[in-house]
Amino acid sequence: MRLGTRWRAGDVPPASVPENLRAQIRAVEEAMPPDLLGQPNPWWTLTWLEGRPVAELETGVMVTVTADGEVVVQHDPDDDFV
Repeated sequence: MRLGTRWRAGDVPPASVPENLRAQIRAVEEAMPPDLLGQPNPWWTLTWLEGRPVAELETGVMVTVTADGEVVVQHDPDDDFV
């Protein structure tokens, strides 16, 4: 069993965040409008689905890994925050 974790956008992700997600997480944060990275910054949540990591920002942005190992950035269409 793998445990998830949370951290604020703009902070260094915890060591448990897989290396292959870090560049895309950083790219998402750099692309966010400055007013979204105000105080307090939104939270990232790392969970695991079918053994693969899923990092989801409170804004509805998700960074996932496909079955073939590709890192993908998606946006939850039900969340209109961003």
